[in-house]
Amino acid sequence: MIDEGNVKSDEYVADGAGREEIHSKAVRAGKRTYFFDVKATRRNDYYLTITESKKRFNRDGKFFYEKHKLFLYKEDFDKFADSLNEIIAFIREANPQPIELEEDMIGKVVEKAHNEAAAEVLPDAEKDFTNVEFEDLGEDSA
Repeated sequence: MIDEGNVKSDEYVADGAGREEIHSKAVRAGKRTYFFDVKATRRNDYYLTITESKKRFNRDGKFFYEKHKLFLYKEDFDKFADSLNEIIAFIREANPQPIELEEDMIGKVVEKAHNEAAAEVLPDAEKDFTNVEFEDLGEDSA
């Protein structure tokens, strides 16, 4: 029922507590997934649950999902959205450098280790080379 992106169903899905799920969106962000779920109370008032889910591993190697949930009711939407936008703007202004994704950082570490290993293996004569393009060969300058 829930996949990455918007999900809207013609039929309501009830969760374990009997609340109807109206609309869902999943956002994958690195090792975390955030779920935004619109649900209805028994009186048909809508509210939002935001769930952060992280895959974790037990000592025996089995995995489980660690979840943290936030319930946001419609009377608090405006205050919450205003504060969230204010805080995000503050962070972007106070700390403007881009945040590196974990995958980018891992790639840089692997590339650096590869380059250092290559530098140790190659003799000095092979480290210094000139890049020659095939188009450069055979051209007469006369």
